[in-house]
Amino acid sequence: MKTDSELQKDVMTELQWEPSIKPAEIGVSVRDGVVMLSGYVDSYIKKWAAERVAARVFGVKGVVEELKVKLPDSLKRPDEDIARVVSDALGWNVFVPHDRVKVRVQGGVVTLSGEVDWWYQKDAAEDAVRKLAGVVLVINNITIIPTVKPQDVKDQIESAFQRNALLDARRVTVETSGNKVILRGSVRNWAEREQVEQAAWAAPGVSKVESDVMISP
Repeated sequence: MKTDSELQKDVMTELQWEPSIKPAEIGVSVRDGVVMLSGYVDSYIKKWAAERVAARVFGVKGVVEELKVKLPDSLKRPDEDIARVVSDALGWNVFVPHDRVKVRVQGGVVTLSGEVDWWYQKDAAEDAVRKLAGVVLVINNITIIPTVKPQDVKDQIESAFQRNALLDARRVTVETSGNKVILRGSVRNWAEREQVEQAAWAAPGVSKVESDVMISP
C-alpha cells in the first residue's frame, strides 16, 4: 500500500504526463488515499481531464476536485454565442437525439435537460459540450426513460461483468431499485471501478448508478 506522499508524487507525475494539462496550475494533496485537486485552469475540459488523470493512478481511493475555471480573454464568449454553438454541436452528434435535449447557458455554465433512452446518449451530449470555448461548467440534468424491467437490467449487467476480461465478476454484486442500479463489492483500482460503472450504465433504461464499490489494491 502506497503512502499519501507517494500517491501525491505519482499523481503529480501523471498530470505532467498528460499533454493537455499544465501541472503548474494544479495543486495536489492526499489524505488517506483521497486526492484533492485545487487551483485554476483555463478551460472546462482541463478541469474535467485533471480529475480523470488523478483517478487512474494506482492506489487512489477517491478524488475531490475543487479546480476553478478562469477563462483567458481569448476564450471568453457571450452566452448567446455559446448557446448557439452548443446547439450546433449537439445537432452534429449522431449519438444525441438533439430534438429531445434542451440547452440553457448562464455565465458560461451550460445546463442540459430533456429525456433520452440510453445513458450513452446523455454522456454523448455532455461530451459534445465540454470541449467548447467559453464553457466554464457543464450541468447534465438529462434524464433517462426506463424501458425494461429491473430484473432484466440486473441480469444484463451481471452478464456484462462476466464477459469483461478486466473484471472479476465475483467481487461485485448488483441490486436494482426501479431504474436505479446499486453496485457493491470491491475492485483493485479506480480504472476497474470505472469499468464496473460503465457496464452498469450501458444497460437499457438505467437512469442512476449508485456505486458502493470499494477500491482494495
